[in-house]
Amino acid sequence: MIRNRTFLAAGIIIALLIGIAAVFLASSDPDGLESTALIIQGQKTLTGGTPADAEIHEDMTGKFSYSSPMPGYSLGGEVGPLGGIVAIVAGTLLVCIAVPGTIFAVKYFSRRERSTAKP
Repeated sequence: MIRNRTFLAAGIIIALLIGIAAVFLASSDPDGLESTALIIQGQKTLTGGTPADAEIHEDMTGKFSYSSPMPGYSLGGEVGPLGGIVAIVAGTLLVCIAVPGTIFAVKYFSRRERSTAKP
């Protein structure tokens, strides 16, 4: 039977390998949520390609805008694929810290609340 720590370490390694491979295999054409936003804003159609200058930056009433610390899962064009690898590794490790931290905080405050609620 596999131990929990071994299973967790294997999962993190697999996530990092998939993330690193994604840097080289990912399409440069936006998809998913970003593509849908471009369609809604009229910058892209379902039958055509995405314009090279299409970016999601709307500041009009009822619209949205966002900025990312690592846009396009990279550290900038001059760094190249290495920037993408660093961004993916940093993001994966951040999630691997944030999720257990959140679980710990929820359990801690849940236990604390139960112990103070008892007569």
